Amino acid sequence: MVVQRNKKNNYILCYTRLPEEDIIYSEKLACSMHLAYSDDGENFEPLNHNFGILFARATENDNGSLNAKSLKNPYIFYLADGTFGVVAVRTESDGTNDEESKGKVLVFSSSDLLQYEEIGLLDLKGDAFVNDVVCNYDDEKKGYIIKWNDHLGNYYMNFIGDILKLRDVSHPEPVEPFQLPSMRPKIQGVVPRNIIQVSEEIAHRLICKLTVPVNIKMEVPEKVIVKTERDLENVKAIAIYSDNTTDIKRVKWNKNDIDWSRPGVYRVTGTVHQDRYPFPIAIDRADPCITKWNGKYYFIATNDADGNHSLYIREADTIPGLVHAEEILILDSETYEDIKGLLWAPEFHIIGNDLYIFHGATSDGFYYEQSHVMKLRRGGNPTCANDWSRPYRVLKKDGTYLCEAGKTISLDMTVIPWNEEYYVVWSQREFIPQDLGAWLYIAKIDPNEPWKLVCDPTVLTKPEYGWENNNVFVVEGPFALIRDNRLFLTYSGSLIDETYVIGLLTAEKGSDLMDPTSWKKCNYPLLTSMSVVGEYGPGHNSYISDDYGVIWNVYHARPGIKAPRSSGIRRVHFDIDGYPRLDLTEDRDINKDLSKIAIDVVLV
Repeated sequence: MVVQRNKKNNYILCYTRLPEEDIIYSEKLACSMHLAYSDDGENFEPLNHNFGILFARATENDNGSLNAKSLKNPYIFYLADGTFGVVAVRTESDGTNDEESKGKVLVFSSSDLLQYEEIGLLDLKGDAFVNDVVCNYDDEKKGYIIKWNDHLGNYYMNFIGDILKLRDVSHPEPVEPFQLPSMRPKIQGVVPRNIIQVSEEIAHRLICKLTVPVNIKMEVPEKVIVKTERDLENVKAIAIYSDNTTDIKRVKWNKNDIDWSRPGVYRVTGTVHQDRYPFPIAIDRADPCITKWNGKYYFIATNDADGNHSLYIREADTIPGLVHAEEILILDSETYEDIKGLLWAPEFHIIGNDLYIFHGATSDGFYYEQSHVMKLRRGGNPTCANDWSRPYRVLKKDGTYLCEAGKTISLDMTVIPWNEEYYVVWSQREFIPQDLGAWLYIAKIDPNEPWKLVCDPTVLTKPEYGWENNNVFVVEGPFALIRDNRLFLTYSGSLIDETYVIGLLTAEKGSDLMDPTSWKKCNYPLLTSMSVVGEYGPGHNSYISDDYGVIWNVYHARPGIKAPRSSGIRRVHFDIDGYPRLDLTEDRDINKDLSKIAIDVVLV
């Protein structure tokens, strides 16, 4: 095994956490592998907001339903090729013994300690539940030595040549007890496991991907040549962040520093500017969505204030203008006889030359909730209720309804334009004969009648990780962000309370979206209640690009535990791999001490 060592020491701590109240940090979340970083091996800083990185995958029953699993006592080690392995004890979701894992340990592999592959259960040929486990590669023996103890206090050792193949393991031999190094990192709730030294490259990526960057520098040209005030307005600043990512910023230049009637060289000052949206922008508004249509911006959201009985639209010339814009009713539970309460998750989508609203509606309570589509008439005004068609219920390719009302619900349908075709992704949950939980499905649609599928649906993902099935087996609220030919599909998991989170699926350019293997799923969520102080249960987000090319995340969260779901807007930052960051707050986005800048302007 060749392990690269660097002059600078880089240490990674593997740990789990003590659970707290379910609404704060439940057993399912605490029983996962966490990581922390140190450059001296003693003082560690938690990564990913002290939230889990690696979770055990749920097991699946014959009918597709899931059995949530957790893990305990994870241990990181080097594989023979210099990448990483993890062994852990798989448990039931509440931390009790998992019968299927009796005498076995769970094995993972990872190239970077960010993305993990669950290899499976390794049978150690014991007849008792494994309590603790460690593993290391032995250069001389060209294989892995696994030491473990059982719930009765007996210690054993196994040898295996290739741990990733999960076979040809030796029979257990009794050994002396092993002990992990004693340590007390100053991390909330920490239950430390082991420390591993990593390369500069691995440490750098972990820090960049799992800590929030901060603005450390502003760059502007030393000199610019302009003819008009508009030329000066087009001069932008480049914000540089602690992870070496950048973002282009507008500047409010002091145009009065220039006598526009006299050519010459002027020293001009300015202030780096970005729109700011203190949270919340709208109380009792969940599942928010913004679009731009015919030169104006429109905002729509689920109305929690009246029990989800109405949909209102706001209209403004700019996104900031939406914050205080008038709300105009376009649909309520009295408009149509078959459209009652639970008007959920409205989304604007432009397909071809037409504007649509995809939303959920019910004819008779929760178990009858179904995906619907409204179309704006050509030349119509989005704020005029009469300019919208009645909601069409989504149909399968054979012309029958997508789901059988009263048995299976469908909701949160979103649209993805990809490879010159249109797809929809939605959340679907079968209750009868058994509650299977809510899964995400995908299908192609007819762009001329987007409430009609043109192929059979495919299951895209299920709530297999602890952060997705924390209180309930639900994944929902998908929305696509396409950037640099890469498709990011964020979605929400768990219950719509303080434990709500945002996860991520990714597909690369040219991939077949109907093939589930085309999608890569992130092990951990992008946004949780730990991500931004004072914002609990963030979820069900959407994206909008403004007139300056800035991409905004439009989401809901709670401004306090048990506070109402409320809408927020925050800029989407892109990390070192071009993946979206949703936790870069305004105070870290622009350093006020760096926002005052100056350049030489040559007026010709």
